[in-house]
Amino acid sequence: MMTLQQLCEQLPDYAVDIKLNLSSVLSDQSGLNEKQIIGIALASSYTINAKLLIQALLADYSQKIDENMIRAAKAAASIMAMNNVYYRFVHLTSDKEFQTMPAKLRMNIIANSGVEKVDFEMYALAVSAINGCGLCIDSHVKALEKAGISKQAIQHVIRIAAVINSVQAVIKIAND
Repeated sequence: MMTLQQLCEQLPDYAVDIKLNLSSVLSDQSGLNEKQIIGIALASSYTINAKLLIQALLADYSQKIDENMIRAAKAAASIMAMNNVYYRFVHLTSDKEFQTMPAKLRMNIIANSGVEKVDFEMYALAVSAINGCGLCIDSHVKALEKAGISKQAIQHVIRIAAVINSVQAVIKIAND
């Protein structure tokens, strides 16, 4: 199994900033704990189907990752794939009647993810940022702020998602 260091060594020279940013966002806690950072990185990686990144994260952090964290990261990627499409539509359509209609979509995993509620909110925020759903982003930011999470920590969630997305973009470009 490839480590993050090995993965970074395989990235082309034009991605030097991406390599440095990956190291930075995974080590700079900015109000987040290590498990939260790993979970956010995993949820982001599952969202974009970044198989090499997932393998490297699992290899590097195997002692800190448990089945609940993996399940929750996959759950965030899965449930937000649905929610981000639905709520992006509700947000973007000019017909505001859709905002008053019940979604009628099951979302029980959000309350029963297997990790702390605040951690799952962070995972969901990262996924929503990658998927570009403004309504979901606002909802998760409000939930995190209500839970006492600082703006700096919330920004760091997005920095992790952005860098994970960028690493996967470089991998795809390099393999084309």
